[in-house]
Amino acid sequence: MSTMLAMDQGTALAALAALFTSGFLSATLLPGNSEIALFATLRSFPELVASALVAVTLGNTLGGMSTYLLARLLPRRAQLTRLAWLQRHGSAALALAWLPIVGDGLCAAAGWLRLPWLACMIWMAAGKALRYLLVTLAVI
Repeated sequence: MSTMLAMDQGTALAALAALFTSGFLSATLLPGNSEIALFATLRSFPELVASALVAVTLGNTLGGMSTYLLARLLPRRAQLTRLAWLQRHGSAALALAWLPIVGDGLCAAAGWLRLPWLACMIWMAAGKALRYLLVTLAVI
């Protein structure tokens, strides 16, 4: 393998790692803009469409699940009437976890309500993947 090819592969791998990290941070209360990172990655490495979608979706979903887990660790002492909507719609409501501001709250509320983690993760990943797919289709 030539040195130039190895550098290109290393750069692509670093871009995917940065994209994963951006996705993770964007799903927490920390600042991050994964859509811009996805756009930049696809512009620089158009051959990495599938890998970029997987990396950013996985990172963003795991970031959302970290919020879910932290909220699940909180004691549940009182029932909040504001969470009735989430209780009524259950884990499927986490398909909206990609929404700015509201999404973090949905992840935290789902954890606090102790909604089933696997169903939450699947719905969360589906919603986030759809958002990133739409961004990708706008780029390519």
